[in-house]
Amino acid sequence: MPALKPLNLTGQIVWLGHVPDREAALASTAQGEMALSFAGPAGEDHGGLTRPSCSRVISQYPRGTEIKNTRQLSVVSAEELAQIAEAMGVDTLDPWLVGATMVVSGIPDFSHLPPSSRLQIANGATLTVDMQNRPCHLPAAEIDVPHPDKGRAFKAAARGLRGVTAWVEREGTARVGDSVTVHVPDQRAWAYTGE
Repeated sequence: MPALKPLNLTGQIVWLGHVPDREAALASTAQGEMALSFAGPAGEDHGGLTRPSCSRVISQYPRGTEIKNTRQLSVVSAEELAQIAEAMGVDTLDPWLVGATMVVSGIPDFSHLPPSSRLQIANGATLTVDMQNRPCHLPAAEIDVPHPDKGRAFKAAARGLRGVTAWVEREGTARVGDSVTVHVPDQRAWAYTGE
């Protein structure tokens, strides 16, 4: 019995980006296609099979501990970017300003996809959703360039709308215009309600 259920829901890749050196700048550079290997997007600074742990997993590991890289891509929704822009009081929020790797459209409530969902690109390349990507203050400086004094509003405006982090489960190529099918774990929600 399959453990992942394909939904009758197809989105589309509308933008791809590449962050060559996040120490220099978080902003990503647009590209028309992206080679995806098991180490993530080719030449992407967020790529690699492993990564140093960060504040998001500080409850599990001391900062800088080498762990499996489940944050190879930052995937965001075009519709949710528009919601963030509106909350910030700007006309548009370009994905390169927030270091996005991929922007998809047509998948509702995208940032709340269940962990372990699959995003399968038309040619078979497949991303596994790790978890929701929590917004941070890092994009503020990039956002302030085209939108002076608006960057500090990003973190609050993007809460619950920042997209997901993902890793490559099946290699292939992603192209702007490719369709993306959503597959979700075939299980009920966890019933535990305690702390």
